[in-house]
Amino acid sequence: MSDADPDLTDPLVARRKKLEAIAAMGIDPWGQRLDDHTPIAEVRAQAGAVKYRCAGGKEVDLPPFDSGEAAVEGLDFRAWKAAQDAEYGDGERGEITGPTLRVAGRVVLMRTAGKLVFASLRDQTGDLQLMIGKQQVGDDWDLVDKIDLGDLIACDGTLVRTNTGELTIAATGLTFLTKSLEVPPEKHHGLTDPEARQRMRYVDLAYNDGVMPRFLARSLIVRSIRESLAERRFVEVEGPTLHAIAGGAAARPFTTHHNALDIDLFLRIALELHLKRLMVGGIERVYEMGRVYRNEGISPRHNPEFTMIELYQAYGDYNSMMDLTEALIIDAIDRLREAGYAPSGDKPYVLPWGDDTIDFTPPFKRRTYDDLFQEYAGCDPNDEAAVAAKAKSMGFAVVDEAGAPRHADVIKSEVFEETVEDALVGPIFVTDYPASLCPLTKRKTGAPHIAERFELFIKGMELANAYTELNDPDLQEELFKSQLAGLDESESMAKMDDDFVRALRHGMPPAGGLGIGIDRLVMLLTNSQTIRDVILFPLLRPER
Repeated sequence: MSDADPDLTDPLVARRKKLEAIAAMGIDPWGQRLDDHTPIAEVRAQAGAVKYRCAGGKEVDLPPFDSGEAAVEGLDFRAWKAAQDAEYGDGERGEITGPTLRVAGRVVLMRTAGKLVFASLRDQTGDLQLMIGKQQVGDDWDLVDKIDLGDLIACDGTLVRTNTGELTIAATGLTFLTKSLEVPPEKHHGLTDPEARQRMRYVDLAYNDGVMPRFLARSLIVRSIRESLAERRFVEVEGPTLHAIAGGAAARPFTTHHNALDIDLFLRIALELHLKRLMVGGIERVYEMGRVYRNEGISPRHNPEFTMIELYQAYGDYNSMMDLTEALIIDAIDRLREAGYAPSGDKPYVLPWGDDTIDFTPPFKRRTYDDLFQEYAGCDPNDEAAVAAKAKSMGFAVVDEAGAPRHADVIKSEVFEETVEDALVGPIFVTDYPASLCPLTKRKTGAPHIAERFELFIKGMELANAYTELNDPDLQEELFKSQLAGLDESESMAKMDDDFVRALRHGMPPAGGLGIGIDRLVMLLTNSQTIRDVILFPLLRPER
């Protein structure tokens, strides 16, 4: 080999050489518009249209095939065809025939058998085998040896079944759509490193089993929520993502600077305060689903950029929100099951979760904060001394750095998080939180130390948070000014928003409000153990 000759043992070089050869044939290696192709899932749905046409012209229904693929156990498909030939075709061989279709997708498997090439084509909806014969595709045969794994092609042909019963397109023509210049991962030992999969999600989606269905299921869950809310007369809106005040949640924000206005701004940490303004304006059922940003840790359950929905219903309360939360989740499971993304059977709301299951069968359990505290922390939640002693035994501080006592409810909250939350298998609504921890929440009638708030826990994860919303402007202003002793500022909701208080003075109806973490919901409904597995492009360090 001379220095000028390409090294065809290098797969990247070989692919570019094939690219040149395709172009030399007068074929655009980057493809053109393609009409009238059928998604592979819809092709598979037409399996019943495949028949056996005997020599005399009689069409015979094929025998049953398990899961649409292999012949039922004990059936010799070749012998079955021979029997049809003997009975209806005077011994002459018939043929498998079906609808004429066009499919398009990525080539993920190829093998040669003489003058036949078998390829596996993958699109967004599934995989399908192609059978490409030299005689059947004519001039397009010259293209076959220039196709690499990862290339995008279209195939025209007839839907048939092979002798092993596999549903297959018998090709009559090929159309080249796009050349893949990178080598795909090896089938059995390919892209497995979690960070590489997240960084190159396009490869993860294209080649790793189960990834595409998971993200299609996510899309279906989101659509289900929107449709369920539309049926209940909720109006979807879009609020600002740049806020002058990082309000509506207790979280550390990302900061940025607006050059034209010369002001510092925050990426939103919640959707709440602008949605409530819209209720003041008269939109009685309102929600937004979108990204929020919290400049905090990264873990299997946390990502700095995530999707949540917040909604508000005039004349509702936190009990209304419990009913709605349960309905939204059940509706989503129903949609997943109808689409084949969730198991069916006699327990349709029991979903897999790792080696375990989650039973979403309604109604979900409801327990008060104090009852759970008593059960799991083992002390009276209303005995401040006992709670402080419990906290101290667990290593929590009961005084701040200056020696001043920390607020009793702050201490109580730390004990609750440590002893209770991980034990909540759920789904369970935890209700009636200490009011001092909930500055945006209406107090319980006759018990002003309790906030009408719930959190929904499943497998130790907080999935939803809801309130009977506070609409008293004077109390809201007072609570915005209150910083609980011993509570870190980044964990406090004590951030004054004068315009929001002004809006409340115009009159916000009594209401229930709800927030749901969409990513965590998708995790739970798709059996995904880390939040990064349900976010298409999670934040990663730049490649070196």
